[in-house]
Amino acid sequence: MLRTVILKVLFALSLLAAAPARAADIWVAPTGSDRNPGTQAQPLATPNAALRQARDLRRLHDASVADGVHIWLKGGEYRLTEPWFFWPEDAGTAASPTVVAAAPGEHPVLSGGVSVTGWHKAVGKVAGLPAIAQGQVWVAAAPLLAGRALNFRQLWVNDRKATRARTPNHDNLPRLLTWDTDKRETTVPAAALGGIKQPIQLEMVLHQMWAVNVLRVRNLAVQGDKARLTFQEPESRVQFEHPWPRPIINGKNGSSAFYLSNAIELLDQPGEWFYDAPHGQVYYWPRAGENLATAKVVAPALETLVQVQGTLDQPVSYVQFKGLTFSYTTWLRPSQQGHVPLQAGMYLLDGYSLAKPGTPDKAGLENQAWIGRPPAGAQVQGAHHTRFERCQFLHMGATGLDYQSGTHDDAVVGCTFRDVAVNGLQLGKFSDEGVETHLPYNPKDEREICTTELIENNLVTDCGNEDWGAVGIAAGFVRNTTIRHNEVVQVPYTGISLGWGWTKTANAMRDNRVQANYIHHYAQHTYDVAGVYTLSAQPGTVISENRVDEIGRAPYVHDPDHWFYLYLDEGSSNITVQDNWCPAEKFLANANGPGNVWKNNGPMVSESIKQAAGLEAGYQDLRNP
Repeated sequence: MLRTVILKVLFALSLLAAAPARAADIWVAPTGSDRNPGTQAQPLATPNAALRQARDLRRLHDASVADGVHIWLKGGEYRLTEPWFFWPEDAGTAASPTVVAAAPGEHPVLSGGVSVTGWHKAVGKVAGLPAIAQGQVWVAAAPLLAGRALNFRQLWVNDRKATRARTPNHDNLPRLLTWDTDKRETTVPAAALGGIKQPIQLEMVLHQMWAVNVLRVRNLAVQGDKARLTFQEPESRVQFEHPWPRPIINGKNGSSAFYLSNAIELLDQPGEWFYDAPHGQVYYWPRAGENLATAKVVAPALETLVQVQGTLDQPVSYVQFKGLTFSYTTWLRPSQQGHVPLQAGMYLLDGYSLAKPGTPDKAGLENQAWIGRPPAGAQVQGAHHTRFERCQFLHMGATGLDYQSGTHDDAVVGCTFRDVAVNGLQLGKFSDEGVETHLPYNPKDEREICTTELIENNLVTDCGNEDWGAVGIAAGFVRNTTIRHNEVVQVPYTGISLGWGWTKTANAMRDNRVQANYIHHYAQHTYDVAGVYTLSAQPGTVISENRVDEIGRAPYVHDPDHWFYLYLDEGSSNITVQDNWCPAEKFLANANGPGNVWKNNGPMVSESIKQAAGLEAGYQDLRNP
């Protein structure tokens, strides 16, 4: 009898040993139902319902999650009406991660957009529309959300971004004539107005050194061949008070350039659109081959699609996103408060010159500034061991992906950032809103610092296409972070920006790596720029084996000679710059601290380093959209 019992026990144990790994699989499809069980045959309809199911499995310690939870999204569009939140209760473990992935061979899209439908060709004469556009434009009612007309700054037609009506339609931009900080007004050539009579929704996009501003026009008065403009608050005060960057009058390359946008009088060529907000009408002049009766026209409604939100004491851990597309996000702050950036897309909440220079950290500093941070399509805070792999960030109204603070041991690998209005990817603190931005960041609780992050084999292209002072990859106060084998191309300003604070004082940064990246066709619109750019003290940081090539040549930059391949700016200290290939030794070390080492950078660097930079063999396919 005892022998029989022993044999039965041994047999049962052998079955357990041979059992396959257990993991919970939850399926979602746009054609599913949230009343379904979430199986492959009977999928759920919404990603949030799937996450709640996964959350319950973990809460109840269900045996099925021993080896993880997989939420499989079938192909198609998932229209989100609110951000998809991941809380500490959704955290996994190293042995049991939570993985949100595209179903094999399929392409799910998480969208923050809404369709603009009901298009018809405008009949009769449209007031204000240029003669050339009369009879060419189509019109639709603005989409309604909660019974109200949606406001938006972007429009996409068949996944191609349309141009907000502007003048001029080319890069030969007009220049300021005067800039009066006392009267808070500017004068411009009257010929630059493009027929505008009343400003109403008009905006000036003003180029100034390494940034561009969006200034909502308050008043416009034509006086002969000149026009006088004033601007709305709060941007008018901030714009005229802050010292850096500032507009230039009669500089080395002339005065600062600008263009005007967002008026029906400026809708004068195919591909342009205008939203008449007071009347709830959207106008668009189709491009060749576009049929608005059948076209997919999308306006963005959500700022953020996915929010991973933990705390320092209760982080979100071991959550992964694979093969997903995040698309169609908005950012309305420029329409509501203007946009006056300091640098790298970080906008000024306040900024002014000190009557008597000097701060606790820098005796000669005359510039005080407090900044805000642009939102992102996916945001992560208070998390660790998260991962975005083979994801796409497309058609973003602000930034693509943002690791904000309190994160460590995360990875962004094999992702594409394309058609992004501000920074492609940003990570780390860029000064809290309540802290003057030139002060060093040294949190008492070092868990706040974004640490041991990996940004690898990503394609970053056509980012900063609205905010020309934005960058491809923006890293602030980060530690032990590696940015390697990325390709950054077609960006308006710097390719990779590492550091913040403009200070030689010891701070949270150290031991970062910017290695083997390929940065080219950068600085398409602004100068005081580099392929790789650094700020502040960051001991142990190494910039090596990068390839930097093909600088932009915009005709309106403030100083045609003030561009660089590699640039260690104010406070940069204890950084090694070595074995970086570029076609000439055009570098800058500006107001640096001690300990920087420059070695073997320029065209003499080996061909093998040059060819190895950028996307590795397994990720070359990212170049083919």
